[in-house]
Amino acid sequence: MVTASQLRAGMAVRFEGQLYKVLAAEYHSGQGKMGGVTHARLKNLSTGALWEHSFRADLKLEDIEVTRRPMDHLYEDGDLCYFMDPENYEQIAIPRQVIGPQAVLLQPEMRVGVEIIEDRPVSVAFPDVLEVRIAETAPPIHQQVDNVWKPARLENDLEIMVPPFIKNGDVIRLDVANLKYMDRAKGPAKT
Repeated sequence: MVTASQLRAGMAVRFEGQLYKVLAAEYHSGQGKMGGVTHARLKNLSTGALWEHSFRADLKLEDIEVTRRPMDHLYEDGDLCYFMDPENYEQIAIPRQVIGPQAVLLQPEMRVGVEIIEDRPVSVAFPDVLEVRIAETAPPIHQQVDNVWKPARLENDLEIMVPPFIKNGDVIRLDVANLKYMDRAKGPAKT
């Protein structure tokens, strides 16, 4: 059991019979007789729905153990993504809906952390930053232009906005959580 004031991103808790993964949690201490409050953003692991809620700081929640196993992405079939444990060759399928919008970033043989709660895969932990190649974008503009971004399509067909100096074939660093351009990569793309 943990108190709501101890909630941290990445934890899993059971609240009112439902399993939730904590995506973000922020504790605000109270003043005088007012107790503290924890504002949490949670993902329901059964439905995938996001829920924002404020908990009394002293509320007790059941803490659920989250195990992370490194697994290799094998392939996709319909709405399922298949992963294999490289140690024992066990394969599991995870629905794309559970993985979220980052599922488009999965490449064959890409090693990611699969988070498992109560023998059920609940999410895939991607690295914070990935290097990806630009497949198609408008020609680069090398003039001083402020706050003008252009659309670009990555090799995995994901469309993002990039600065005007980016050209076809450039390798960029992508913020995986937000699926946004960070900066141009320094060296060749890692495969």
